[in-house]
Amino acid sequence: MSGAKLKVTQIGSPIGRPAGQRETLIGLGLNKLHRCRIIADTPVNRGRIAKVQHLLRVEPVE
Repeated sequence: MSGAKLKVTQIGSPIGRPAGQRETLIGLGLNKLHRCRIIADTPVNRGRIAKVQHLLRVEPVE
């Protein structure tokens, strides 16, 4: 999976959520609805995604 990429899109708002979830979104490079980022598929990023999976849509990039 070296070189694998994921496209993450923010589909939920962090308003009313714990501060850690907002910080996790910022760590992924997201801070507004419908913004997308292409990130590396690493265990660290998978952990971040798992923490805020209810606010994201995740798609593999080929």
